[in-house]
Amino acid sequence: MPPEDHRLPLSGVRVVELAHVAAGPFAGMLLADLGADVVKVEPPTGDQMRAWPPFARDDDGSAFSHNFASVNRNKRSITADLKDPDQLAEVRALIAAADVVVENYRPGVLDRLGIGYDEVSAGHRGLVYASISGYGLSSPYVNDGAYDVVIQGMSGLMSVTGEPDGNPVKSGVPVGDFTAGLYAAYTIAAMLPQVRESGASVRLDVPMLDCLIGVSALQTSEYWGSGREPQRLGTAHPRNAPYQGFSAADGDLTIAAGNDKLWAAVAEVVGLPHLVHDPRFVTQGDRVANQLELAGLLGEQLAQEKRQHWLTELRARGVPCGPVNTFGEALADPHVEATGLVASVDVPVAGETPTVVYPVRISGLAPRLERGAPRLGAHPDVVQEWTEEWTA
Repeated sequence: MPPEDHRLPLSGVRVVELAHVAAGPFAGMLLADLGADVVKVEPPTGDQMRAWPPFARDDDGSAFSHNFASVNRNKRSITADLKDPDQLAEVRALIAAADVVVENYRPGVLDRLGIGYDEVSAGHRGLVYASISGYGLSSPYVNDGAYDVVIQGMSGLMSVTGEPDGNPVKSGVPVGDFTAGLYAAYTIAAMLPQVRESGASVRLDVPMLDCLIGVSALQTSEYWGSGREPQRLGTAHPRNAPYQGFSAADGDLTIAAGNDKLWAAVAEVVGLPHLVHDPRFVTQGDRVANQLELAGLLGEQLAQEKRQHWLTELRARGVPCGPVNTFGEALADPHVEATGLVASVDVPVAGETPTVVYPVRISGLAPRLERGAPRLGAHPDVVQEWTEEWTA
């Protein structure tokens, strides 16, 4: 599709991405989706994620990672050995012409190379420099390495994920990485107008751990308000019931009956209307206190019919419910087609490939799909281009 980035909100914003794997590249992609010109600076060997399967392959043996493609669309790529003085100078020139730097190197690495915030912001016309790391710049763990699973464990997330009598369970989606990427992109976009107006550069310290604790607001407020540790409940909810997953005869579904009216509808659908008046289940508080018994009674009934039967009957009565989908099923859902969430983009080696576009619809604008993820070092002339335009 033709580029329409001149109409997108971050059109004209120049971003240097010194990032690898997930959190930093995801932040960079969000900015690119909103119109920014994002240049990914990679080592000669490339971002680590380029080596992650699955791969698209062609007849001459070329390969390209689908994982890498999923978080690097709408960007350009150059390579630079940051230990080579001449190549490092090119990166410094690129940053001098940029509005934003996104980096997720371990704290201190870029400072030692001479492209840390203090050095590149000196004399800059106004730079937003976002540093994403496991623990941030002021943490006692600042020098420790961090991956998503470590952050999920330290944040408390794994203490409330999984079955009550089970072992700690990691979220299947790397929420530590992607939550930090979201916070970084959001804050960069928020700071840009102020920095451009004032000319004063700003550093953003984006700790993955803090960001994941930040989205755990219900759990932290529960702990502070009650003095009790939130617990693992499987798919159940600490304040609503029935509000969880169940198994039908041919698949799983979720039911979210968050008030007395919806609960009565569920009881009717499953053929147990008398439970509405059962002292164990009269109020929402009663149902939560006795939700294991309630889930057992409902589960026996739900297992007797196919999933679609229950979804049809529950939806007809206004009860929020849905199937527990695989990703294949989710991507094939009519909702995805209706909202335009999936589109095709040209990916090296793979050709036209499905991608989940920027999920927020902006009236009058199509999602930006100017280019797929770039081949390694595909845009070597960008330093000269940016420098000439900046000094013109």
